[in-house]
Amino acid sequence: MPEARTFVERPVSDAINAAIVELDLVFRSRLTVGAAICQQHSNTLTWLASEPPDAVVWPATTAEVSAAVQIAARHGVPVIPFGAGTSLEGHVNAPFGGISLDMSRMDAIVSLNARDFDCTVEAGVSRKRLNAYLRDTGLFFSVDPGAEDASLGGMAATRASGTNAMRYGTMRDNVKSLTAVLADGRVIRTGGRAPKSAAGYDLTRLLIGSEGTLGIITELTVKLHPKPEAQITAVAPFATIEGACETAIEAIQSGLALARVELLDEVQIRAVNAHSGLKLAEAPTLFIELHTSRQAGREQIADVEALARAHGAKGFDWADSEDDRRRLWQARHNAYWAIKTLYAGQSILATDVCVPISKLAACVSETAADARRSGLIAPILGHVGDGNFHATPVFDASDATQVAALEGFLERLVARALSMDGTCTGEHGIGQGKIAALAAELGPAVDVMRAIKRALDPEGILNPGKIF
Repeated sequence: MPEARTFVERPVSDAINAAIVELDLVFRSRLTVGAAICQQHSNTLTWLASEPPDAVVWPATTAEVSAAVQIAARHGVPVIPFGAGTSLEGHVNAPFGGISLDMSRMDAIVSLNARDFDCTVEAGVSRKRLNAYLRDTGLFFSVDPGAEDASLGGMAATRASGTNAMRYGTMRDNVKSLTAVLADGRVIRTGGRAPKSAAGYDLTRLLIGSEGTLGIITELTVKLHPKPEAQITAVAPFATIEGACETAIEAIQSGLALARVELLDEVQIRAVNAHSGLKLAEAPTLFIELHTSRQAGREQIADVEALARAHGAKGFDWADSEDDRRRLWQARHNAYWAIKTLYAGQSILATDVCVPISKLAACVSETAADARRSGLIAPILGHVGDGNFHATPVFDASDATQVAALEGFLERLVARALSMDGTCTGEHGIGQGKIAALAAELGPAVDVMRAIKRALDPEGILNPGKIF
């Protein structure tokens, strides 16, 4: 049940104390049991209560991750991998205590293979740092979940996607292979750098999205893409959400060189204006970006404008300068913080669903209407180019009536998406927050997942309390 965030305290077990003594012999100054640091390594970005680990360790190599996991396994102590702490469903919480493995010091860019369009990095490398490293190569890493400091290991573990997914794909599509540490400390490599492989089970895809429950990712080889010759961003406010969604659908069906299509409703636009100093019309608004050649871009942006105006766009502005584009997209990426600022003192809950593109307009419209009927403020935004959208309800956690209304709204949101052949989460993952929704979506298939978990982690020490 949504509640005000608190810190959960628990007694430290003899097993955990024994594991900490052994870990201290290996990591020395790179281990802490300080309460403040442990709290920083529990959930901080959403409504779930923070459940701190008993200790935090900073490994510097795959071998050290393996050593830490072996010690934890001997004592039956949970291990929770920690990237940048930007996940939204409690993935880094430690509901049973244990050891948080902070991967931030594993931040080496191991190799760049520009002719093969790939790069091998350690798990702690952020997408921002990788793209800065690639700046002069003519290449870039495409997956953009909005959090610039998100680590690539964490992005792989949660199967992140973001604004560029409709053109370039998600983490699932952009990771060639992984190095991971299993629950007994064994180190495995799931593949090489070949463009494709038919060699056995696809362990890379198994670990992507496993949320740290099957193995701890320490290194990954990711795909790179050529930078487009031209990037043009358009902003179009609409009379209705339906008009914005139909424009997105028809633009995709028209075969235009779309890279990103983002929807922000009028409440979200109000928050963005206040937070970022923009002066956008407070109306359902599309942010659209084309990646193409300069000549084709000018022609295609005209086609997008024609579609938008046919569906009730009240305006249409576009920019191709780097500064203007960055300012608009930074405002979009700051949407979460904009809501927190506009509704300071209130709790907020970020959630997402994803439906087939053809169902998008109906799902978004029904969700907005449901929020109004429930008496909730619930800004809507999302990557409507691939059917994924977010609702971010604002509520008073001390008001039982609001909490009950919120719970009903969330249950109906998931049920609505599932009734439209969608999913309970397009990119946030399950974590702690959507365990019941996963069962509703997949039914007996969850038992197959449990069997895989038992086979790879029979003692249940890897990020327990998540997914199941």
